[in-house]
Amino acid sequence: MIEIQIPGLDRITLQHIVLDFNGTLAADGELLSGVAGRLNILSRDLGVHILTADTFGTVKDACRPINGTVTILPPAAGATEKASFVRRLGETGVVAVGNGANDRLMLSTAALGILVMGVEGSSPQALAAADILVGNINDALDLLLNTKRIVATLRL
Repeated sequence: MIEIQIPGLDRITLQHIVLDFNGTLAADGELLSGVAGRLNILSRDLGVHILTADTFGTVKDACRPINGTVTILPPAAGATEKASFVRRLGETGVVAVGNGANDRLMLSTAALGILVMGVEGSSPQALAAADILVGNINDALDLLLNTKRIVATLRL
């Protein structure tokens, strides 16, 4: 569990991290450098959940070194399925990380939504739903490893 007290806001007690795969953790189906190590550190405090339609068919191999679960969604699945996944975990204890239009509802449903601007870019709808915008996935994961950065960003 990770607890974050943000001045002017309620305390956030995180128990899970839910991440999109393609465009967030990976580019063209390949896991980005530094991601597995950071997620494995976070897995000591958070349940790690990776959601994807697995466009490139690489997620199981790419995520093998990560201490977490991979859920492959049907290709037609989208925003509502990802948000439902967050709700099943208990949204008040979830941080969601994504970049695409189909991530917008999970970003807004979770206690904390982080939008990643990766090589695929980001959806304006997802941007509007997020609490924090970062330049890459490692910056997003580093926020959770150094939570005072979140406090500095979100304090009122």
